Amino acid sequence: MKLLNPWELLILVFVLVLIFGPKRLPQMGRSMGASIRGFKDAVTNRVNEQDAEAEKEQAQPAALPPAQATPQAPVASQAAPPQPVATQPQPQPQPDPRERDTVL
Repeated sequence: MKLLNPWELLILVFVLVLIFGPKRLPQMGRSMGASIRGFKDAVTNRVNEQDAEAEKEQAQPAALPPAQATPQAPVASQAAPPQPVATQPQPQPQPDPRERDTVL
């Protein structure tokens, strides 16, 4: 990637000063720096969260102890059959009288 030579950089700064003015350029630089810093913090925070989740998963035991058997009432295995839903027939769309079949 080619870097800017000093003349190109000088022309770029001159054009920026003409467009934005000397008072607004430092403010724009600060806001751009804050945006870049916020982006880096967000990316770093996301990576740290993923690392913490991975460590937490590794720290959990591989299997839970077996549950204690407790007497339970038998569960009804048959459910009521689903009821059919009544549907109304859809009306057929009527062709637009302005449209006509034409033979080419």
